[in-house]
Amino acid sequence: MASSESQVSIFHRISNIVSSDLSLDEMLGEVIGLTVQATGCDACLVYLIDHESNEVVLRASQVPHATDLGMLRMKVGEGVTGWVAEHKSVVALSSNAAQDARFKRFQGLIEDTYQAFLSVPLVSGGELIGVVNVHHRDSHEHTPEETSILVFIGEQLGVTISKSLLAEENARLLEETQEMKRELQTRKLVERAKGILQQRHSITEEEAYLRLRNQSRRLRRPMKELAEAIILSEDLNREEQSN
Repeated sequence: MASSESQVSIFHRISNIVSSDLSLDEMLGEVIGLTVQATGCDACLVYLIDHESNEVVLRASQVPHATDLGMLRMKVGEGVTGWVAEHKSVVALSSNAAQDARFKRFQGLIEDTYQAFLSVPLVSGGELIGVVNVHHRDSHEHTPEETSILVFIGEQLGVTISKSLLAEENARLLEETQEMKRELQTRKLVERAKGILQQRHSITEEEAYLRLRNQSRRLRRPMKELAEAIILSEDLNREEQSN
């Protein structure tokens, strides 16, 4: 259990995190650090909700799980973690955690072999954001104070993580929009270049496309660059003819 001095330190760290501009991954790292400080646990895992698939996804871990991050998923309601996500309630198992009826073992998670298991929801405005799991190798009684601190961490940082998730989603959507614009611009350039080739060589649209594609492969240059070169050449020819 965290001492009074340690609790003050935890509250101070929470305040700093809430007012910071940390990235999502950095913030999740802070959640793990706070959890370890508050509970003295041997392992901590943070899952975030994927609303589209109705799953919780492993996003951060104290123990290295590089290949599992973003890949290990469980349905809401599945296992202890899924149960916590579904009910937004704390589960504290002081020993023989794997014997709990809700428990589901996941291959590759060494934490599933540990004795004690504390699982707390991350919430924001009553909406589930994720789940924080705390593991002890040996039996461990989770005191009310310890559980309360972890719940407090979940409540306070749930809002901040929610904002960070929104910012991450907005950045993803912006990148997708920009990529669509780039693809549309490329398509327009290629269409214009095809038209020039058709007129210049009296060939079909398909033949013009194949000529562009094959030249792109042979020269190892993007079709957009070749299309721009063809258009520039055509514009220069027209300018010379007009003079």
